[in-house]
Amino acid sequence: QVQLVESGGGMVQAGGSLRLSCAASGRAFSNYAMGWFRQAPGKEREFVAAVRWSNYNTYYADSVRGRFTISRDNAKNTVDLQMNSLKPEDTAVYYCAATRIFGSRRRTDFDSWGQGTQVTVSS
Repeated sequence: QVQLVESGGGMVQAGGSLRLSCAASGRAFSNYAMGWFRQAPGKEREFVAAVRWSNYNTYYADSVRGRFTISRDNAKNTVDLQMNSLKPEDTAVYYCAATRIFGSRRRTDFDSWGQGTQVTVSS
């Protein structure tokens, strides 16, 4: 497993941008696909975006495609989520996660999780 720590959450007005970052420690970071999930109050944790070893292999939830961009730096052991054109419905706790199952969007396939960072979008 890898240990994950998120940063970069905060409060922003609708239409604004935020960038989340996740720092990973442990061995073989590049062996993991990295993802971002989010959980709003009273809702289940849902998939947002993920990236395989290379930034050429990324996938997104329909609700964020075209607004969010996931990227990773294997030299620095980091994965970022750039969030643009934010909407109030993007308000949630965002979690960084890691999996050895490339291509998965299922929460249960991700076995390493960060502590989460709050994102609040006001209207």
